[in-house]
Amino acid sequence: MIYTAIDTFYLSEEQLKNSPSSKDGINEATETILRIYGCDLIQECGILLKLPQAVMATGQVLFHRFYCKKSFARFNVKRVAASCVWLASKLEESPRKARQVIIVFHRMECRRENLPIEHLDTSLKKYADLKMDLIRTERHLLKEMGFICHVEHPHKFISNYLATLETPPELRQEAWNLANDSLRTTLCVRFKSEVVACGVVYAAARRFQVPLPENPPWWKAFDADKSGIDEVCRVLAHLYSLPKAQYIHVCKETGSFATSNRSWESPHQSISKDGSSAVPPIIDESSTGKGSSAAVNPEASKDEVIKAALGKLKESKKSDDESKSTSNGGESREEPESKLILDTKSEIGGERIKERERDRERERDRTRRDHERGRESDRERGREGSERDRDRVKERNQRSRDRGKDSGRIEKSKRHSSRDNYHSSSYASKEKDRHKHHSYA
Repeated sequence: MIYTAIDTFYLSEEQLKNSPSSKDGINEATETILRIYGCDLIQECGILLKLPQAVMATGQVLFHRFYCKKSFARFNVKRVAASCVWLASKLEESPRKARQVIIVFHRMECRRENLPIEHLDTSLKKYADLKMDLIRTERHLLKEMGFICHVEHPHKFISNYLATLETPPELRQEAWNLANDSLRTTLCVRFKSEVVACGVVYAAARRFQVPLPENPPWWKAFDADKSGIDEVCRVLAHLYSLPKAQYIHVCKETGSFATSNRSWESPHQSISKDGSSAVPPIIDESSTGKGSSAAVNPEASKDEVIKAALGKLKESKKSDDESKSTSNGGESREEPESKLILDTKSEIGGERIKERERDRERERDRTRRDHERGRESDRERGREGSERDRDRVKERNQRSRDRGKDSGRIEKSKRHSSRDNYHSSSYASKEKDRHKHHSYA
């Protein structure tokens, strides 16, 4: 059993040979080609989406870990690669939208399969199915990882190791390139990142013929062993000896981003009714010559795969016909019960729909009544306001008239009083003159 925890997802060579894909009849050479093909898709998609190299590296590690637990016969390589890119972009804090990932994979497949490049319309059902498949595959990834997606890459150790060994600067880029290529193999699930980094440094030094200290051995200072370093170099040499990886159809559904409008079914549906896998063995293990030619000549392996798939489909059809003929009696009994259940469900659904329509009509009537009442109240308020304004205007006019009358009366009284004062003052002056005259006499 594989134990998944932080930085402990490591398998032995025996566990990799007994992978779920091998149990479904896929040989080791085909599995290697499909792993390289999926990693190529992840790398190319990351470049087109302008993602940092850490995102592509994390996506490739997640891709290898997933197929250590699941089979290539049950999960399509293209869909899993797209989901790994989408998930890794979020893990490395460089998120991309699902629409962007789907459009890029659609264009890559059109170019790889020499198909006419067409625009993927996001309003079609095909795009909706592709998006749902992407989300569903991401859930499978997280479920198999136990939501523990921590990844430690060898890139961060390379610079420190080269600086400690005081190597020339041209080794840095070569070791970095080798570390990127190592992610297309299963080294990330077999060895720790420190061992892979030491193997990459050793391979770069051998290529540039740069001597490394051996007394004491330099790899012991970096917590590595010679056997692990030799295995890393051997796997990288085998990788460079292989031709360019081509897609080999081993899954039940095509998983195409360019031509398929159907979504792939769950992994349980990819198994036939008799319990055997729906994917036949691609190449006989007994014939070693065929196994070697599958890696060199992928076109011949494609023809064999197509022929085997057609034969398997014919066998499955025959088994389905036999099962249908044997189960006719039981189905005839179950048909009336299922019809009754469907009828009752349809009646209940029709009653619910009618009740909803009635409730909607009642709500509409209430809103209409409320609007009418509001309008009438607004009209009454407007009338009362206009009457109040009229009364106020009348009161102001009357007050102004009364004020005018009062001011006229006051002015008349002032005039009369001024005349009386004038006469009285003149009379008093005359009397004073008389008194003065009499006193002189």
